[in-house]
Amino acid sequence: MKKNIIIALTWCMSLVAVAQTQVTDFNPGIAANGVNYALPKTLLKVDASATKVVYTPGEFAKYAERYLHIGGVNVEPSTTWNVTSLTVYQEGVPDTAKIYTVKLKDKTIAPMVQLTNSGILLAVNTHSEQEECVFPDTRTTRHKLEARQYLTEEILSATSTAKMAELTAQEILDIRESKNAIKRGQVESMPKDGASLKIVLDELNTQEEALTQLFTGYVDTTFVTKSFAVMPDGDLDKHVLFRFSRKLGFVDADDLAGDPYSLSVKDLHTVVFPDEKEAAKRKIDGLVYNMPSMANVIISTIQGTVYEQDMPFAQFGTIDTLSPTLFNKGATTKLTLHPATGGILHLEQ
Repeated sequence: MKKNIIIALTWCMSLVAVAQTQVTDFNPGIAANGVNYALPKTLLKVDASATKVVYTPGEFAKYAERYLHIGGVNVEPSTTWNVTSLTVYQEGVPDTAKIYTVKLKDKTIAPMVQLTNSGILLAVNTHSEQEECVFPDTRTTRHKLEARQYLTEEILSATSTAKMAELTAQEILDIRESKNAIKRGQVESMPKDGASLKIVLDELNTQEEALTQLFTGYVDTTFVTKSFAVMPDGDLDKHVLFRFSRKLGFVDADDLAGDPYSLSVKDLHTVVFPDEKEAAKRKIDGLVYNMPSMANVIISTIQGTVYEQDMPFAQFGTIDTLSPTLFNKGATTKLTLHPATGGILHLEQ
């Protein structure tokens, strides 16, 4: 949009104050002798993290209880998804209905204005640190060990799976016995020092774990984070944020294969609005900022509420102005605004 283009062209400018700071509505198409800034609407974001666990049964899974006395080993592969966490936060998006121009005049010294990359007013006469965006990621942790490199010639020469399983189980028991003998100092060639002892025991542990996987199987775990965003312009009642399946993971919001994660937002009306008569008298006279209203945010599933918090939203509130004298020539006023709501975080004179 034309408004956003003009904002983008001016976001890195600094602001020069006049003897009396002057702020006006933004007029698109008219060259403004000043700096344009926007106030934000509040975008609600949810980062949903989940784990995907893929189980692969071992080659000798059905012999686990017979030869190693390990019960309950599943002989069929499976994939299971679980939501592990929800991170709820806010971001500011320029509100095209709240764009203003701070006018500049000659022979004056200006306060510094800091804008976000999208042109939202962030600070005046001071600097505000902005958090870096962390993008959702996917990573997989693999747990399979190469067991076949530890199979003896006798095991590999066995003529049946049952015999291979029996010999492999005996190899595991022999490894355990060797570890116990080393720990007790009952072997003829003991490692010379603690470091050598650790190396030997670590190798024996790896061999035992790898061979045991032939019976118990192994899992690969994938960690997935997906980001969802909603701009509430009014109350929301159980808006489907996403759907999630224990077998399929994240699915589309209209895919009934998954259970819904629903978002509800209710304006708590914590800001008092001026009546029509008072609003008609008001005019822009000073730096404009947001007065956000609190809203109750709930995320729920068919099992119940999984997240609830009261949060401020710019679009549920109203605007107000700071006295222009606060930013006149020679003033030392420092102002910091919340980048997601446009509300005052810190004001110092």
